[in-house]
Amino acid sequence: MSTEKKIETQKQDWKRWLNYHSIVQQVPFLLFLAFLAVCYIYNGHHANKTIRDINRTERAVKELSYEYKTIKGELIASSKQSELIKAVEPLGLKELVVSPVVLVDSGQTKAE
Repeated sequence: MSTEKKIETQKQDWKRWLNYHSIVQQVPFLLFLAFLAVCYIYNGHHANKTIRDINRTERAVKELSYEYKTIKGELIASSKQSELIKAVEPLGLKELVVSPVVLVDSGQTKAE
């Protein structure tokens, strides 16, 4: 008889958990769990979006770095003396072959 009573009390326990009043009492908790699930999903999407933005920015920075290095190399190459001579030759300018002359103002004396 005792095993039959245990089985019957177990059935009554399940019935107590599954009645309308107990289910209604659990609704706020279930809504809270649903809210947590939505927050968890949103957090995952937000993290993925942030990672994509970081990767996009890294690619842009890398591309700008390559462009900077290319322009810097071109500038160094074009600022060489031989390249400057070639660049100003169409303007009629030529390189000096004699040393420059120092001009001195005749109104000033060396004592000053």
